[in-house]
Order: sequence, then structure tokens, then C-alpha cells
Amino acid sequence: MSVAIQPRRILVTGGSGFIGSHLCERLLDQGHEVLCVDNFFSSSRVNVEHLISNPRFELMRHDVTFPLYVEVDEIYHLACPASPVHYQRDPVQTTKTSVHGSINMLGLAKRTKARILLASTSEVYGDPTVHPQTEDYWGNVNPIGVRSCYDEGKRCAETLFMDYRRQHDMDTKIVRIFNTYGPRMAPDDGRVVSNFIMQALTGEPLTIYGSGDQTRSFCYVDDLVDGLLAMMNTPPEVAGPVNLGNPEEVTMRDLAQKVTRIAGATLALQKEALPQDDPMQRCPDTTLAESVLDWAASTSLDKGLDETVRWFSARYGTQIQATP
Repeated sequence: MSVAIQPRRILVTGGSGFIGSHLCERLLDQGHEVLCVDNFFSSSRVNVEHLISNPRFELMRHDVTFPLYVEVDEIYHLACPASPVHYQRDPVQTTKTSVHGSINMLGLAKRTKARILLASTSEVYGDPTVHPQTEDYWGNVNPIGVRSCYDEGKRCAETLFMDYRRQHDMDTKIVRIFNTYGPRMAPDDGRVVSNFIMQALTGEPLTIYGSGDQTRSFCYVDDLVDGLLAMMNTPPEVAGPVNLGNPEEVTMRDLAQKVTRIAGATLALQKEALPQDDPMQRCPDTTLAESVLDWAASTSLDKGLDETVRWFSARYGTQIQATP
């Protein structure tokens, strides 16, 4: 017998972003009130336009580096530019968003006695020396590199969440999100999936950095949202961090082939130098998520890419062929 979900007032910072907008949508579907907070630095109001008419949805323009005074029951703290193009555009602000933003949201959670979840990142593992990455691995991160504003910002945010938990007995949660893709990704975010899709749909060569033998694992956004919800609804003693991602690895060359096949394009590659501190391997060990959350990514890469390519095609006006 299923148990009815008690409606709650839920704050989602970064709620008009790629992942945040899907999370807001799902929370509304469950009957909750959703306060979506975003400063639109790297996100788009378009992502949540279809939610505006819902009386249980509220959109607030606000920068989390400044305090926020609202009344909520739960907080999903997603606010932070998450792609290199966006977080390197203003690295000082990126660090402030992770650090000051977390302090402000933790202060809000402390005052309202709200449960709070941090969307951390696999970037805390840096260029890993262990594979796949488990939650007890401390990482191999360059603290002064061009990616450090994001990597070290999120590592500091995790520190703050654990210290607030220990010092103030708060109900905090941490998840580490691995590469996620799906509809509503920004076409210019510099991430490999969106880059490949836009290049394939416009007939341009697909850009491969380095040899193309480096691997990533890609989690479809619907699966990722399932994991976020599962983590938020764990008992107070479950704090994390918990990896959320798809452990199926793929090389950049193989990903390029999949995208061009689904988009009905001809495979043509253009090689570029590998960016500084770009990891050669990135893959989650999701054993903990499977045991604690009863969660595992279930959408195949082919199916997820098919949905994503079709969304990009519809949004940006490029016709594609049916998937073979």
C-alpha cells in the first residue's frame, strides 16, 4: 500500500537551470509548493515558463550570495554555474556562489529547521587516481587551476554542510552529481553532449579534445532527479555524500559516433588540445546509492540521447532523421 506524500513548501535554488527546472516540475507533480530561486547567470527563465501558471509555483530572481528570508520546509541547493564555460566566466563569483551561497542557505535551513540537500559534483574528485570513484576517495584536485573555482568551491560547500550538521545538529544531505544530460541543456554551455548535438545538427565537425580516448559516464536527467528525491527523503542519519550517476562508461569517440548516428549526420571530427586539468576518466561507483537509496540509473545512453537530440532539434529548428 503506497503512502501519500505530505505536501511541503520546497525551495530550489538554481531552479531555472537545466537540472533545477526538471526538479521543480517533478516536485509540482507530487503536489508540493515550489519556490524557484535563480539569478539567471547561467540559466534561462524559458526553462520554467511552462510552470508559471501553476498556483503552487513561485519564481524569484535572487542571488544566493545574499541572504534570503523565506519560510520553507525543504531546500534543494543547486545554485552554481556548472559548466566550464559558465563557471570560468566569473571564477570569483563562482567561488562566492558555492561558499557564501551555502552559508546563506544553511543559515536559512537552521532558522526554519528545514532539511537541506547540497547538489555537489564529481568534480570534487578532480583527475582521479582511483577508478571508479567511491565516496571515500578524497580526490586529486589542483587548488590553483582554472577549474578550481568550481572544484574547490564545491569541496568547501561540502565542508560547510558537514560542519553545520555536526555543530548545529542539522538534517543535511550531500549528493555528488556526475555528468548529466537531457532536454533543456543550454546549447552553448560547453559540455560535450550539447556540443556534439549542436555540431551534428548544424553539419559541423564534432570537436574532440585530446585523443578522444578519455571516458565519461552520462546520466539522463530523469534518473538524476529520481536520485535527488530519494536522497532528500532518507532518514536524518543519512548525510552522504552519495554519488549519483550512470556507471556505464563511454569514450568521447564512441559518444561522437552515437550522436551522429541518432542525429542522422555524417561523422567528422576536429581535434583540439586537451583543456587544463581535464580528467582522463570519470565514472561513479554507485554501490552506496543502490544500497541506501534503492536507486540506480535506468535510462540507456542511446535512449537518453535520442530524447535529447529530438528536443534540441525541436527547440533550435533543425530537422533530424528517425533513429535507425
